[in-house]
Amino acid sequence: MLCLLIMLINGCAQQKPLNARYPLWGRPINLPATDGQTRHLQILEPKDSEACILIVHGMNEYIGRYGEIAAYFADRYTVAGLDLSAHGLSNPVIARADENIKAGNGKQDISEAFLEQSRIRDLQPMRQDFERALSYLQHHCHRRSADQAMPVFILSHSLGSLVAASWLLQTEDSELKHSIAGMIFSGPAFSVTEVPGWRGWLQTPLVRFTYHTHEHFLNPHDEALPLLLFNQLLALVTVPIQDGLIELLSLPGMRQLFSPSTPDWVVDYLSDWEAERRRHNADPFIIRRSVLRYVLAVEKEVIRFRRRMAEFNTPYLLIYSEHDPITPAWGNEDFVAASRQNHRDNDVMMLAGAHHHEQLFSEPALRRQVLEKIASWLLLRTAEH
Repeated sequence: MLCLLIMLINGCAQQKPLNARYPLWGRPINLPATDGQTRHLQILEPKDSEACILIVHGMNEYIGRYGEIAAYFADRYTVAGLDLSAHGLSNPVIARADENIKAGNGKQDISEAFLEQSRIRDLQPMRQDFERALSYLQHHCHRRSADQAMPVFILSHSLGSLVAASWLLQTEDSELKHSIAGMIFSGPAFSVTEVPGWRGWLQTPLVRFTYHTHEHFLNPHDEALPLLLFNQLLALVTVPIQDGLIELLSLPGMRQLFSPSTPDWVVDYLSDWEAERRRHNADPFIIRRSVLRYVLAVEKEVIRFRRRMAEFNTPYLLIYSEHDPITPAWGNEDFVAASRQNHRDNDVMMLAGAHHHEQLFSEPALRRQVLEKIASWLLLRTAEH
């Protein structure tokens, strides 16, 4: 769930107290990380597996809520899910609270779990999480299939799509990279938020301004010389001020006051199903606030990815909503225009007229269509692998 630069206008959502165990849909595995902590992975396996799937969640959510999605594919595929850094049980605050509840210590306060985001200055820690989980799954699947290596697929959502796709672009040829037979993108974070309604009158221009200036600050552009000089000067003057302010407001003491809460409109646009929106609102494991340093880091990663997205040559199925304001369609359209010709199996499922961001959590009839589309694409790629 990518809510880029909602600025300093806080919504009403607050972190819910934790009074239930983390939802496990598979066998839990703790992967050691270089920071001395662990990353949470869970895995679900059928008796006979044709391929392996790694699910990578979006911003501020967690892999435990993907149980129904994992179960749908687990009749024929080995399915694993990863909690990225600062999310779910890979967040030490949430992990400790879960252990305390397991020990019978009652309701836990996890309102400061979002502060783990302050460590994230770019997506490299998450890319390392992804690589660690992918390596584990690849070796696990190879052990299960003595005859030949099983293909591995990535099913990713929003920020998870950006993490996985940028890892593929940054990684040189390797056995691990080539083990990926295909990517499924759901509402990928290939664009920045366009705040809908009356709120957008103020906030969307601010989002566009910071995106425009950072884009010109980070990358040269092919423009007429006067426009190039103007944009470069604007970026050189404003970006250090913007980054300095964001860094100041992300420091200890300041980030407690200036980390925005998730606005109500974001939840309204996550699903087209009222029951799912209610479930999301009540879910205590969803992170309800975002450290501004983390939000800015994601924006810069979007810019870097878009600069190289024409090089993306892993087969993909891209699923998105036509009117999603959280990761707007222009990012997907640009990505498809730049990369679709790179592989014959590249495919797109655009949900015409839809406004919601979490296609995998659509109302039941539409969700079934989305899952059936993914299943048919997986069969195609598995047969060709």
